[in-house]
Amino acid sequence: MPKAYVLINVESGSEDIVLSELRSIRGVEDAYFSYGVYDIISKIKADTMEQLKDMVTRNIRTLSKVRSTLTLIMMEE
Repeated sequence: MPKAYVLINVESGSEDIVLSELRSIRGVEDAYFSYGVYDIISKIKADTMEQLKDMVTRNIRTLSKVRSTLTLIMMEE
């Protein structure tokens, strides 16, 4: 089961809104505020790599206040 961390930059002042929307997306396991370069860090999972990619491109990146994302796909041992 593919998993990834998604680091998210949002418009200033919209962190609460984006975090709430993010947590309602199926496949988002965790989502937290972050201090530093990125505003929010989330952990996601999907049944296939294609579904994981779709989740990032169609569900997370399209949220209205999201400015940019960085996806770190986790590798299995």
